[in-house]
This record gives sequence, C-alpha cells and structure tokens, in this order.
Amino acid sequence: MGVTLLPDLGTQVLIPACAVVGIAFSLIQWLLVSKVKLTPSSEHASAKNGAGKNGFADHLIEEEEGLNDHSIVLKCAEIQTAISEGATSFLYTEYQYVGVFMAAFAVLIFLFLGSVKGFSTKSQPCTYDETKSCKPALATAVFSTISFVLGAVTSVISGFLGMKIATYANARTTLEARKGVGKAFITAFRSGAVMGFLLAANGLLVLFIAINLFKLYYGDDWGGLFESITGYGLGGSSMALFGRVGGGIYTKAADVGADLVGKIERDIPEDDPRNPAVIADNVGDNVGDIAGMGSDLFGSYAESSCAALVVASISSFGINHEFTPMLYPLIVSSVGIIVCLITTLFATDFFEIKAVKEIEPALKRQLIISTILMTVGVAVISWVALPSSFTIFNFGTQKVVHNWQLFLCVAVGLWAGLIIGFVTEYYTSNAYSPVQDVADSCRTGAATNVIFGLALGYKSVIIPIFAIAISIFVSFSFAAMYGIAMSALGMLSTIATGLAIDAYGPISDNAGGIAEMAGMSHRIRERTDALDAAGNTTAAIGKGFAIGSAALVSLALFGAFVSRAGISTVDVLTPKVFIGLIVGAMLPYWFSAMTMKSVGSAALKMVEEVRRQFNTIPGLMEGTAKPDYATCVKISTDASIKEMIPPGCLVMLTPLIVGIFFGVETLSGVLAGSLVSGVQIAISASNTGGAWDNAKKYIEAGVSEHARSLGPKGSDPHKAAVIGDTIGDPLKDTSGPSLNILIKLMAVESLVFAPFFATHGGLLFKFL
Repeated sequence: MGVTLLPDLGTQVLIPACAVVGIAFSLIQWLLVSKVKLTPSSEHASAKNGAGKNGFADHLIEEEEGLNDHSIVLKCAEIQTAISEGATSFLYTEYQYVGVFMAAFAVLIFLFLGSVKGFSTKSQPCTYDETKSCKPALATAVFSTISFVLGAVTSVISGFLGMKIATYANARTTLEARKGVGKAFITAFRSGAVMGFLLAANGLLVLFIAINLFKLYYGDDWGGLFESITGYGLGGSSMALFGRVGGGIYTKAADVGADLVGKIERDIPEDDPRNPAVIADNVGDNVGDIAGMGSDLFGSYAESSCAALVVASISSFGINHEFTPMLYPLIVSSVGIIVCLITTLFATDFFEIKAVKEIEPALKRQLIISTILMTVGVAVISWVALPSSFTIFNFGTQKVVHNWQLFLCVAVGLWAGLIIGFVTEYYTSNAYSPVQDVADSCRTGAATNVIFGLALGYKSVIIPIFAIAISIFVSFSFAAMYGIAMSALGMLSTIATGLAIDAYGPISDNAGGIAEMAGMSHRIRERTDALDAAGNTTAAIGKGFAIGSAALVSLALFGAFVSRAGISTVDVLTPKVFIGLIVGAMLPYWFSAMTMKSVGSAALKMVEEVRRQFNTIPGLMEGTAKPDYATCVKISTDASIKEMIPPGCLVMLTPLIVGIFFGVETLSGVLAGSLVSGVQIAISASNTGGAWDNAKKYIEAGVSEHARSLGPKGSDPHKAAVIGDTIGDPLKDTSGPSLNILIKLMAVESLVFAPFFATHGGLLFKFL
C-alpha cells in the first residue's frame, strides 16, 4: 500500500500547532478590535498616538464635528451594554434547559449502547472482522457518552463566545462608521474572524485531544475507537438544533413585532428608540444569527470529520493502523485554518475599502481566494499525508483508491461550495435582477411581492442541487462513502472564512441599530445599512454552505449507518423501506410547520405588547417617554424557550422510535426521505427570505433610478416590501437554517445508536 511522506510525529505536531495558530490569530484580531474605545476621550488620545493603517486617528466626518461627541459615545456604550446583557441572560436561560436535556440524553446513550451485550465487560468479536477480538460494547457506551458531552459542551461554548464577541464589536463598528465605511467594515469583519477562527480551532483541537486520549484505552481497536468518537458529532448538532430553533424564534418574534407596528402602523424608521421591541430585535441578531449559526457550523464540521473517521477506521488506514492517513480529515481542517488566516489578511490588511460599492466584492473575494488557496493546500497534503494507493470500505468490499482521487473528492466539495455560494448571492443580492424583480413587484402590493419571492426561492434550488448531485457522483465513484464525507469536509474546510463572513452580517445589523438609537446622523446610518445589505447576502451564502455541506454529511453518515447496522442493500421496493421514505420526506414539513407557527404566535404577542405601549404610554411617539424594553425581551425569551422543545423532540425522538419499533431498514428509508426533501425546502426558504429582505433594502437605499421610483420609505411599495420581509423572516432565520440540522442530526443519531437498533430494533415486525 505504500508509506506517507509525512511521519506520524509530524501529524501529532501539525494538527495541534495549526489549531493553536488559529486561536492566537483570533486573539490578535480581538486585540485590534478592542483598540476602538467606548470612552469619550478615545478620539483625542488616539489622534496623539499617530495614525496607523487602521485609521484610529482619522478625522470624523464633517457633520459629526458639530454634535456632542461625548454624549454619542456614551449612548452607544449604554445601548451595547443593554444588548449584551439581554443576549447573555437569554443564553444562560436556554443553556439551563439544554443542560437538562444533555444529561438525560447522555444517560440514554449509555443505557442503550451498554445493553447491546447486556452490559458485559468481556471482549467481543469485532463488527467487521469476527476473527479478531475487540473492546466490549460497554466501553463503546462509556466513550460515546463522554464524546457526546464533549461535543455538546464545545458547541455551547462556540455559540456563547461568538455572541460575546459580536456584542463587544457592534458599538465599536458604529463608532468607526463615523470615520468612513472602510473602517467600519474592518472592525465588523475582524470581529467575525475572531469567532470563525476560535470555533474552527477549538473544534479541531478538542477532537484531536479526544482521539489521542481514547487511543490510550482502545489501543489497536481503531474500529471501536472511532465508532465511539461519533458521539462528538451528535453532541455538537443536538446543541446546535436548540440554539438555532430557540435563537431563531427569539430574533424573529422581536423582528416581526418591531417591523409590523413600527414601520407599517406608526411609520417610524427601523431601530427607532421609541419602538419597544427594538432592544429585543438587536439581542435576537446575536442569539439567533451568531450563537445559533456558530453551533450549527461547528456541528457540521464535527459530523463530517466523524463520518470520514468512521469509514476510514474500517478501511486499510484503520486495519493497518496508519496514523497519518487515518487523520487525513483533521489534516485537511488544519490546513484550512492556515489558508483562512492568509485569506483574512486580504480583507483587513492588503486591500482597503474606500467606498460602499467595494464591500460586496471584498467579501466575494474572500470566498474565491480561500477556495483557490485551499485547492493548492489539499493537493499538497494529499501527496504527503496519503499513500499512493490504499483501500476504502465500500459496503462489505474494499475498493482500491489512489491519493489523487481523494484529492479530487475534497476539491469537488470545495468548488461545489463556492458555486452554491455564488448562486445564493445571485438570488439574494439586490445588485442582480432576481431581487430587483421582486422589488418591482411591490408596485402592485404585498400579494405580488409574495408570489415573486416564492418563485425566486423555488428557482434558486436548481443549480445548488445539481452541484450537490455532481459532488456526490464524483466523490462516490472515486472513494465510495469516504469520498462523500471528504467532499463535505472540503466544503467546510474554509469554515473560518465562512463564519467570519457570516458573523459580519449580524454585527453590521446591530451597528446600524445602535446608530439609529443613539441618534447619529443619516449619513452614518446609510453606511451601516450598506454594510448590513452586504451582510444579508453573505449570511445567505453562509446558509447555502451550511445546507450543501449538511446534505453531503448526512449522506456520508447514512452510508456509515447502513454499514454499521449490517444492511447489505436499501431496496426502495420493499414496503418497510418505502414507508420510511415517505414519512421521512414529510418530517421537514412537520418541523417547518412547528417552527413557523412558533414564530407566528410569539410575534402575535409581541405586536400586541408594542401596540399597547404606543397606545398607553403618554409621550412615547413624541420621544419624551421611554418604552418598556424589558417586557418585549421577556416575551421573546419565554416564547423561544417554550417553543424550541417540541421541534427538538421531533428530531431527537424520531430515529429512536423508528429504530426501536420498525427496525434499521425503515429507519434507513426515513433518513433518505428527510435528506431529499429537507435540502430543497431549506435552500428555497433561506433564499426566499433573503431576497425579500434585500428587496426592502433596495427600495430603502434608493441608489438607482428604479429604486427611487419605488420609494421613499413609507410609500405603498415600501410597505408591501416590509410585509414580504416580515413573512421571510421566519423562513430565512428559523425554519430554513434549522432544517440542515434536522437532516444531519437524525443521521448521526442513527449511527450512534446503530448497534442497539441492529440488535434489539424492529419490535413491531418481530410480532407481526
């Protein structure tokens, strides 16, 4: 089979070294962001210290000179504190509930997997080679439980740190916007990079340490070792589900409530401080779009790594105990961190943004540069970390694969991700005709806007699905299920850059809100709006990546599950499989119905509360009285905590119920059905919502002659656009992004419980 150029010791040094470099880089970015002071004296102090590249000493724009600078800075700091406290208190409440679930589910994993061999401590014949002796099933139960808790805790920390960084940076971005759009962009992007690199590096480091510690017990039983590591992916994604659903309900209840009453009924601007729901809306951006998204992408990364490692452990890498090729998935992620580090410097140091129109191209450049550099990086590591030829497990047989074929598997995923990103941008950016057509349809009211938006979402599914299909065909042809897992990892290999671009959006959105609430001039609001509009598109691109990678990850996990459960073929013509298929295809609709209804009922309460305050608090519309922000924050918090539990239970309990009562064949049908329908709904929902949002922003900005003919704010077309945006809110920020977790989570959960289902599952069919 051949040896690798990279020795095992080199792998043991390379992976943690890249993770540490990623963490160090994120801390440096954080220090640079912290140079923007939230104290009034900072302007004069920094002016004396010399200018420097980042413009900390640049003069403020003219109209700001006449304003009381001191009070504006203090006001920004005060609003930032309110947002940060609201977000922290919500996450603490959410994590208490999620912690109870985590403990209960950990016990469930231990009991189910331990009972496979009646809690026996004796060695057992290996699953894939019965001539050898492997560690007992009880060991798998213990170590799967430990890795589940590790994944869950890492996921929670990733989300929490992301939220903390975003709430630290939002007011600083607002203050930098006074000096120019370029300065504000750099602050927002650097803050996003802090989150991106911390999450990518932490996820990699924890997984690497867990593998090495588990190896002390498992020794040569690599099949058992990597089977128990799959709990890491399950822990990561189960926390992400609650984070995404809970955060999504919180943010959209506040957003819908604030927009419907504020913009349509009272005709006041977005983020006006008179609007009682405004703080809840800004808190929501941080708990949904930042904390939820961070946990989500961490879950995708953990699962694709676990899927690849499980398949590799029963291939020649695992059988022959070749450590470096075995950890090839982690080496790809390590190189990804270094590639993203270089790519980030292009946005913050090598090029400077001077005008609004340069923002979106700069973010697109990030995707292109990281993809090109990563392709080169993957080619190099495929040459040094893999033997020239090896065998990969392929449903009972061993398939001979060459290292260049595995390179192509990763590369096809990487480039498919870029294609999905650009297609998403085309359908959701107001620079292109699809969104402009949606904006134009607002001339005749909200109904035509909704029709055009839905059509755009359905149409936007076509090219991404072809890209995913080609990735699956190419990678499976070359390296079976391992190829698909590596293709998913290729799509996620530039996760640090993807997250930086993604987190930049909500930070810019918050910055605009703070500018409005602090009473800054309209020119500053225009700058933050331009940052936010670009952020909306990049958030849609991030969701495209997450959904595309979720489809590939889910398929790879499905393959690993089928192998582990001992199913030789999944035959759609057998009734057991077909009933699973049709029920599985229904689940994303059931899940979407639950999350949409939750946002709707929470928004209903929010609208009533905002109306009540406008009607009963004297002087609120005139700006002489302060609204009761706390009540609106409480409505969002209570609704999201209560409403996140039923959708979470639907996803977590379905594989258990199907596996126990109907068996592994029906469960394989359910997984295939939910994957096929879930991907379509997820892409169309997030693109429809993104397009409606940017159609509204297109009219508000009034940059082109066409946009001005539809405006200004408060006109009938603008009100129709606001209604479209409001309908799209739960689609793009609650249901859509949560669906990719649904398809991954059910697959990884089935894989973790596969030994139990294979031994004790299918109770109903045993009695029939």
